[in-house]
Amino acid sequence: MPEPYDVITMGRIGVDIYPLQTGVPLARVETFGKFLGGSPSNVAVAAARLGRRTALITRTGRDAFGDYLHQALREFGVDDRWVTAVEEYPTPVTFCEIFPPDHFPLYFYRQPKAPDLEIRAGELDLDAVRAARIFWMTGTGLCAEPSGTATLTALQARSEAAPPDAPGPPRLTVFDLDWRPMFWGGVRDGQEGRDKTVEVARARYREALAHATVAVGNLDECEIATGERDPHAAARALLAAGPELAVVKQGPEGVLAVHRDGTTAAIPPLPVDVVNGLGAGDAFGGALCHGLLAGWETEHVMRYANAAGAVVASRLACSSAMPYPHEVEQALAGGAAGAASGPTP
Repeated sequence: MPEPYDVITMGRIGVDIYPLQTGVPLARVETFGKFLGGSPSNVAVAAARLGRRTALITRTGRDAFGDYLHQALREFGVDDRWVTAVEEYPTPVTFCEIFPPDHFPLYFYRQPKAPDLEIRAGELDLDAVRAARIFWMTGTGLCAEPSGTATLTALQARSEAAPPDAPGPPRLTVFDLDWRPMFWGGVRDGQEGRDKTVEVARARYREALAHATVAVGNLDECEIATGERDPHAAARALLAAGPELAVVKQGPEGVLAVHRDGTTAAIPPLPVDVVNGLGAGDAFGGALCHGLLAGWETEHVMRYANAAGAVVASRLACSSAMPYPHEVEQALAGGAAGAASGPTP
């Protein structure tokens, strides 16, 4: 079997269409840029930028946008062998509006169904999934079939492989809680429908958390997964559900990481002039994987991931904005993301 991947991510992909003007409503925007998008896709790019061998499991439409995504993944150094085409559905497109520092509305075009929700369990390379040093999956992958079953099948395969504390390099399974309510049925059907959607999502999240070694989410996502919104209570609830490390992102309050061994790290945000905050979480995720694979102490991992997210928040795009190691180090050394060098999209 070939050398295991450092990171395999699984889930959403699409084309991000970003305004090249900030502070302008979408109806008045005249120029746009086209970028690879989708959170797990961006996480794979972010980890590759930091020197990790990465691959992505997802599906696109059989169309020009799908061709573009294959091209972009290869240019970013992400293995696209498990990115396959779906005949029935077009490649998704996502538009956004950019109103710094904290308002970035998203408009998803994933109808009638996104191809990345057509990932099938029988088509997975489970040997590669088992062998990967980190396997990264998302809550969105649980929102519909056959993707939900495929995601849980991959998680089960990870659990049946060697335990995380077995000799050799670390083997981690990361659950990005990634709550996108518009992707779950019933969320628009009044309060009763929303309550039912949360109930269904929480049950599926609970099933996935039992197989995860790391859980990552913001306060809204942690509340969906656990019913808890207080950061420390949410972290404790995530650990009780199965993971060894809970990472709670708190926006302007920074990030809280709690390990089952009692280690706690509360890291303040890095100062940054925000241009577009949409890719910061994905940069954080790629850097989190990098730090965990390097065996760093929890506090250092969180500071590094925080810095990577801040660098991307200071730039316009997501995938093409992911930082290289020297840029993250410069941000850490300078105490602000503005210290990072390199081209800004």
